[in-house]
Amino acid sequence: MQLWITSLQSQLDINVPTDRNNAARADPAAPRLRWRVSKDADPPARVEDVHEIALAMPHVKVVDGTGGNPVYQVGGRSFIFFRNPRPDAVDPATGARYPDVIVFWVESDADKQALVQDDSTPFFTTAHFDGHPSVLVRASRLGELTRTELAEVIQDAWLSRASPRRRAAWLAAHDI
Repeated sequence: MQLWITSLQSQLDINVPTDRNNAARADPAAPRLRWRVSKDADPPARVEDVHEIALAMPHVKVVDGTGGNPVYQVGGRSFIFFRNPRPDAVDPATGARYPDVIVFWVESDADKQALVQDDSTPFFTTAHFDGHPSVLVRASRLGELTRTELAEVIQDAWLSRASPRRRAAWLAAHDI
């Protein structure tokens, strides 16, 4: 995602750090993008992909959140959760609460701003999440991402919440 964010940096005129404060990385300035796949060759992301990819990460536990919605955790720390309809995320035309909001943790505010300020992505935030290292996306808009892009967001969410030891082991195992 770092390469994706870095490419947004010039478009949005924001400062996105290349060092994501990850001591386990051999070269902090190296792009974190794990693969580059053409959108034509990569299927659109689906809600099922969120579950599959999150569960494929190591040491993940799923707990029931409010209303029985799944919350994905690593080491007892949430990195993805499915939200109940809330008054801060509503359809601007009807005022109806969005029933399908998914929250993904991010590493930094710069990462958050890069994602939510890019009009080509479905990510957004609300005042409720000001100062919180996370982005929101409606499940109904996941198809605007490729499965590969979604995997990268999920992996970065996991990395932002995993312990330093688990993060280092995962990065080493994936030559990142």
